[in-house]
Amino acid sequence: MSLLGSYVQRRSLLHAAPLWGKFLAVAALSVTVLVLNAWWMTLAALGIVTVAYTAGARLSLKLMLGPLARMWPLILILGAFQVVTAGALAAFLVVGNIVVCVLAALLITLTTESHRILDGLVSLARPLRFLGADPERFGLTVSLMLRSIPVLVGSAGDARDAARARGLERNPRALILPVFIGAVAYAQQTGEALAARGLGDAKSEYDDDDEGDTR
Repeated sequence: MSLLGSYVQRRSLLHAAPLWGKFLAVAALSVTVLVLNAWWMTLAALGIVTVAYTAGARLSLKLMLGPLARMWPLILILGAFQVVTAGALAAFLVVGNIVVCVLAALLITLTTESHRILDGLVSLARPLRFLGADPERFGLTVSLMLRSIPVLVGSAGDARDAARARGLERNPRALILPVFIGAVAYAQQTGEALAARGLGDAKSEYDDDDEGDTR
């Protein structure tokens, strides 16, 4: 399971729910816990999210807690800072509210196919077409971003393993340079693939049209 959550096929109430309903529910829950900022609301929201995972989506607690295991350094540092500067209650509220929002958002990706999410984002961007926005291009950009994340994470892992094998795990250059080169190469390959399918940027397309008119 990736950090953003991968779709898990189930027959459940949340899997069958419309995407707009899930978005509204997550937005309402997140806004409520952040605005009220009360310990009882944070506890209630954690309970609601847990029930949504186990009963509403029929997902295991392992799938629910997996992303938190990857976030624990950030949670630990943030919680410790809040304890020192504002007290234990403030630390619980800050960390607890972040956990609620993250788990609620991940529930969307765990119960919705990626193409449905992208279609929803494209539909959401359509009202901005009168401002010059291109909803389809926006959806393509998000899709490329989501596909790039595991590639870059894998590249970082390979660089770390290679550096460790050569005894250079503490050398920043041995860790960063291969990832940078791999990212540039991946971007170039992606750009060439898009250009081969006629999906270059809008400016290039207009420039080509202007040159054709001139000729």
